[in-house]
Amino acid sequence: MATPLDLQEQEQLDELKHFWKKYGDLITWTLLLVFGALAAWNGYQYWQRGQATQASALYDEVERAAQSGDMAMLERSFSDMKDRYGRTTYAQQSGLLVAKVMDDKGNIDGAKAALAWVADKTSDEGYQSIARLRLAAVLMQANAYDEARKQLAGSFPAEFAPLVADRIGDIDVLQGKKAEAVAQYGRAYKGFEAQSQYRRLVEVKLNALGVDPRAASGAAAAAPQAGASATGESK
Repeated sequence: MATPLDLQEQEQLDELKHFWKKYGDLITWTLLLVFGALAAWNGYQYWQRGQATQASALYDEVERAAQSGDMAMLERSFSDMKDRYGRTTYAQQSGLLVAKVMDDKGNIDGAKAALAWVADKTSDEGYQSIARLRLAAVLMQANAYDEARKQLAGSFPAEFAPLVADRIGDIDVLQGKKAEAVAQYGRAYKGFEAQSQYRRLVEVKLNALGVDPRAASGAAAAAPQAGASATGESK
């Protein structure tokens, strides 16, 4: 048998009824939105995983076409990748691979188009920088030096600065601008780590222009010491 509510319990029940009548719909809709958002997020994560899996399979197809030299299959696979999975990392990697194959085959226009797509569509600064550097190199092959410089004129992550300087130096050499090339190669040389193979390559380029960066670095380091010695002697 139910026990009658005392006055205090009845007041609490009335307050709860009043509260729910006033805020019940708001609470219900808030909970629905929260759980709906969680469901949507989980669904999105599941969709992304599915996209990545399918994009990976299509990238394997791009790789097979690149290795076999089947250009028709390569172009078709890359087109599918762009249309269906253009926002994935696999699409950016595909673009770089396709550009390399086309460049090796002498298809400069195809290589330019693939690299320009990566540079324009990717949100990853690393892939974008690589695409712009390679696009500049392809444009240099076509003697489009001004266009190549434009690809190198924008902002790059700090770690790409030596590579950009080296590439600009290459353009300067091709245009007969020796002093400018030496300056750019000098920046690149200083930017690479001492044990870097790329630094050795830049050193070779400087040597070809009649500059020894090691000697220049030694002279720069010796100058402050000589000034300090002279100051000490004057005292």
